[in-house]
Amino acid sequence: MSEPSRVARRRGLAERLWYGYARLIVALRWFVIVGWVAAAAAAMILLPPLGTTADDLEALGADDASFAAEKRSVELFGFPLLSRVAMVQHDPAGMTTLAQAEGVLRGIAVNQDAYDTALLGAIPIPNAGGAFPGAQEEDTAVITFLFAEPTASFFEQTDVAKQFAEDQLTDAEDAYVGVTGSMPARAAQGRVVNAYVPVVELTTLLAVLTVVALTFRSLAAPAVTLVSVGAAVGLTMGVAGSVAEALDFSVPADLRPLIVALLLGVVTDYCIFYLSGLRARLAEGHDRLEAARLATASFTPIVTVAGLTVAAGTASLVVAGSALFSGFGPGLAVTVLTGVVVAITLVPAILAVLGPRAFWPSDIRLALEREAGRQRSSALTSTVTHRGSAVVVAALCIAGLGLAASQVRHMDLGLGFVQSLPADSEVARAAEAAGEGFAPGIVSPTELLVEGDGVGEDEEAVSRLGEALQAQPGVAGVLGPGDSAAADDLGVLVAESGDAVRYLVVLDTTPLEATAIDNLRGLRESMPELTAEAGLDGVTTSLAGDTALADGIVKDTTDDLLRISVAALAVNLLMLVIFLRALVAPLYLLASSVLALGATLGITVMVFQGVLGHDDLTFYVPFAAAVLLLSLGSDYNIFAVGRVWQLARDRSLRDAMLAGVPQSTRAITAAGLALASSFGLLALVPLRPFRELGFVLAVGILIDVFVVRALLVPSLLTIVGTVSSWPSRRLRRREPQTSAAAPPARER
Repeated sequence: MSEPSRVARRRGLAERLWYGYARLIVALRWFVIVGWVAAAAAAMILLPPLGTTADDLEALGADDASFAAEKRSVELFGFPLLSRVAMVQHDPAGMTTLAQAEGVLRGIAVNQDAYDTALLGAIPIPNAGGAFPGAQEEDTAVITFLFAEPTASFFEQTDVAKQFAEDQLTDAEDAYVGVTGSMPARAAQGRVVNAYVPVVELTTLLAVLTVVALTFRSLAAPAVTLVSVGAAVGLTMGVAGSVAEALDFSVPADLRPLIVALLLGVVTDYCIFYLSGLRARLAEGHDRLEAARLATASFTPIVTVAGLTVAAGTASLVVAGSALFSGFGPGLAVTVLTGVVVAITLVPAILAVLGPRAFWPSDIRLALEREAGRQRSSALTSTVTHRGSAVVVAALCIAGLGLAASQVRHMDLGLGFVQSLPADSEVARAAEAAGEGFAPGIVSPTELLVEGDGVGEDEEAVSRLGEALQAQPGVAGVLGPGDSAAADDLGVLVAESGDAVRYLVVLDTTPLEATAIDNLRGLRESMPELTAEAGLDGVTTSLAGDTALADGIVKDTTDDLLRISVAALAVNLLMLVIFLRALVAPLYLLASSVLALGATLGITVMVFQGVLGHDDLTFYVPFAAAVLLLSLGSDYNIFAVGRVWQLARDRSLRDAMLAGVPQSTRAITAAGLALASSFGLLALVPLRPFRELGFVLAVGILIDVFVVRALLVPSLLTIVGTVSSWPSRRLRRREPQTSAAAPPARER
């Protein structure tokens, strides 16, 4: 048997299978609809919701030596030096001597169990003359670090501290500003997210429904989308919750809105694809049920492979070493898979019931005639399908995207818990007040632990080390042995054994951002030299605190980059190769997606770090965006190029592109606008990471739709030509073939 005959037979079998699937769905349409409604309701009632957490740094990927240093410090001294909750008193005009003294005595009284509170201890630090070296002001502030039960959640520890402050700091002279620190900041982030999730969900839903309504000039089409999205959301939250329990992972509260936005976006995309197919089949003269069968048979393989590509791409995050990404990946994958299952069953069933009424009040044939006229006269389509002009278009696209991508080299990463909050939040105001009274790093100071035989007995060497630390770049102040009589009396800084000393190091920049992290790395590298110059030979040093944790999180995230990138690229390439049955086209398709991703990240760096002057990007934003944009780019590749592949069965490549590019572009544009709206509206959450995520994902989708899919990919396909399908000869066949979606005559 000749090769063309074998290919034709395989294609016929595939078509019969998909058409058989379509017939089954259409025949069982009412059972499918009722079944999905019941399943979604049952999932919402019976299955556990998707769990989120804002209660620990481990959920964000922290697994660093700094934790070990903190634990070692507690073992040596019997109590911690660091607290992640601080009570701030500040009066720029000056606090009275009495108010400052009361602030110190109040902290001491907590340690003596003088109050009826769940607090376990306190360390008060005033900025009175000489009490804290390096303070920016004098006699204006008292910061009291509070210690609560360490097993309590961020929310619980924050509430205990706030209740204590509100009970004790009742006079105007107390100059109470608020409670701050990384724990209150995380708790505040969680509360903001919980408050805004319903707003984001509702606004996003309205936005995507508006896009669908405008695309099809219909009121019924958005209703189809609404039912499909509702079933997908109801089912996904329960299924994802059950999977999370089974696999023992949780999603940080920061990322739950992203999962919802992704689900709304992809289900809407697939609804648009099916609606476009149904409209085309109805316009060809098919009756309601046959049009639904043909549209289902034609688009289900595309939607299935596209959805599997997105799910597999997001699931590639499981290769990450950090807990954040390894837990985030399964959540995204389950979300997309559930959306795909709903899309390929419920949407065709609804369309089979409605038929032309799915586009009410639009006249389908008139609408398609107008579109066909625009497609025939499209100068853009003619440009990208002519080899000479395609070379120019591709060169301009690559140059522009490459120039934007070059800005990625300036990208810095940080955490910035406090800085992510709205400026008027109590946590942010208290942190700013503490920074004015002391230094920006006072909210989350760094602990330096020095261990060595008899190190605490060499007072001169210990003092020299403190002076050397004070002189290091990025250090605003140091509190060490001999700097505070009260601290020395309590044994806070010198271990009773004499074999360990501690220093409280305050940085001159906000403690969880990129500049502070860089300064801490410099300090860590300098420690061997500093201890040697101070005369402390044979000692070991370790750093602890939030900045050290942030350093570890950023480092782990960066180390994950290679693993995540290789896994995501391999998965997306494999899905493209399988679907297109080619090697050449998948390579340049994936390369174009990578270039678009680089340009998106470069633009994000320019806007947030350049124009807005932020110190960095939130550490997980570029990596989450990279996986999503690569996967969604392959999603659109499959739809756009897959349509050309289908049409090229019985016509030349250029003719297939002239017919297929306009057809797919309209659907992809509508789908892209819906997805960009879904992601962009994450910016409604008044937290910096969400604004970064919303911006990078929306811009990335728009670049993908209007530059890569509309211009670059068609131009590359024209330039490379029929070689794109190598090693198959799919694009070289010219003989007429049976339509991709049409079944054999006897099955109609």
